[in-house]
Amino acid sequence: MTTEGQGLHSRVLDTLGLAITAGEHPPGSVLRTDEIAERFDASRTVVREVVRVLESMQLVESRRRVGVTVRPAQEWNVYDPRVIRWRLAGADRPRQLRSLTVLRSAIEPVAAGLAAVRATPEQCAALTGAALGMVSTSRGHQLDAYLRHDIEFHRIVLNASGNEMFARLGDVVAEVLTGRTQHAVMFPDPDPAAVTLHVQVAEAVREGDAARAESLTRKIAVGALEELDVLAPAPTTA
Repeated sequence: MTTEGQGLHSRVLDTLGLAITAGEHPPGSVLRTDEIAERFDASRTVVREVVRVLESMQLVESRRRVGVTVRPAQEWNVYDPRVIRWRLAGADRPRQLRSLTVLRSAIEPVAAGLAAVRATPEQCAALTGAALGMVSTSRGHQLDAYLRHDIEFHRIVLNASGNEMFARLGDVVAEVLTGRTQHAVMFPDPDPAAVTLHVQVAEAVREGDAARAESLTRKIAVGALEELDVLAPAPTTA
C-alpha cells in the first residue's frame, strides 16, 4: 500500500472506529462497503482492509448478503489500544478512564512487587532514569515530555515483572496516559506527591523491596483515581 493509501486507510479506520465506539452506529446496524468507498473516495481494497482491522477488534462482523454489521459493545476487544483511544475520545470518557484506572490499580502494584524481585540491573537503571525524567519535566507545563517519561516508567515496571501477560498491557497503559494528557484530564503540572511516589517506587525496585514497591504503586493508583474525581467526574444518574 502506498503512503497515500496508508493515509487514507488510517483516516477511514479512525473515522469509522470513532463513530462505532461513540454509538453513532448502534449494534446490529449495517455498514455498506460501497457507501463507505463512495463517502471517502476510497478503493474497494482500502475499504476491505479497514473492515478486516475492525473485525480483528471485534467491532464488526461481515455477513454475506447482509454487509458489515456492528457487534454489541460487550463483544469488542476493549484491550486493543486503538479501541481505547477511540473510546477515550468520546462522551463516555470519564467512565472509560475510571474503568481503565481500576484495571491498572489491580495489575500495576503486583507488577511492581514482582519487578522488585526480578528486575535486572539494566531495568533498575532505566526505571530510575524514567523517574528522574518525570521529576525534571514535572514543572513548567511540560506535559508532553512528562508523558514520555511516565509511559516509559510504567512500561519498564510491567516488563520487569517477568510476567508476559502484564508486559502486554504496556500499550494499554500508554493509551490511558496519552488519553489523559490529550484530553486535559491532567493538571498542567503533575501532582508533586505522585512524582515523588514514582521515584520511591524506582528506589524500592532497585533495593529489592517487593512489599514497599507494591504499596507505593498502590498509592499512585489511588491518587490517579482521586484525580479523576476532580478532573473527570463520573456522570451522576437521576
